[in-house]
Amino acid sequence: MSETSANTSDNMALADHLIELRDRLLRMVMVIALLFLCMFPFANELYTFVSEPLRVYLPEGSTMIATQVASPFLTPFKLTLILALFAAMPFILYQVWAFVAPGLYQKERHIVLPLFISSVALFYSGMAFAYYVVFPAVFGFFTQVGPESVAVMTDISYYLDFVLKLFFAFGIAFEIPIATVILIWAGVLTPRGLTDKRPYIVVGCFVLAMLLTPPDVISQAMLAIPMWLLFEVGVFFGRWVYRAKQKSSEDNQDDVDEGSDVDPDQG
Repeated sequence: MSETSANTSDNMALADHLIELRDRLLRMVMVIALLFLCMFPFANELYTFVSEPLRVYLPEGSTMIATQVASPFLTPFKLTLILALFAAMPFILYQVWAFVAPGLYQKERHIVLPLFISSVALFYSGMAFAYYVVFPAVFGFFTQVGPESVAVMTDISYYLDFVLKLFFAFGIAFEIPIATVILIWAGVLTPRGLTDKRPYIVVGCFVLAMLLTPPDVISQAMLAIPMWLLFEVGVFFGRWVYRAKQKSSEDNQDDVDEGSDVDPDQG
């Protein structure tokens, strides 16, 4: 009878978690939809802003074009939907945090919450770096090295796919410090082990940049070098997390040793 009651209790707890997960997912979808509805009237202006890094380098008399019938509508629509998702990212991560926080210990909450906040800031920083630093360098290079007899008239849908790929690449690449700290905190890696593997990691940054960016040296270098520097930042903060974790383990061990030294006949 007791075993049946325990199974029933576990099933009820699982059902409660699933209901809570459903509610939080619905909240995320509702916020994304609300942001999309608010931003959609400005879809053309948003596309104009995103396409500015290329348009300033187009030759005089050259414009962007739409090669498909529905592109003038679908391309700004797609951009607005993705921007709504990006804008809702803090709320989405908050919902994830609120869902997992009750299952964490107090010490775990102290590190998980700053990691959540830092991950959002770093992702936005990666996108800003791509827009304000990488795009001008890449598009300036592409438009100047082509033959003079070839008119540069980029399709709007192809351009959007190109910049979204770079946005995601740089946004994810800027999460390297978070991933490094998590791996050190979880005990999978140590700061000393990462520094010993630095030459391989630097090579891996350039290989990953080659896979995530277009086949040009400029964008690859402008992704690989920040990835390496961000890795160094992650190792720096990882050392602090590693020392704090070791100190906590030593304190817990001292408490255990003190408890074992107590005479069981006392008290």
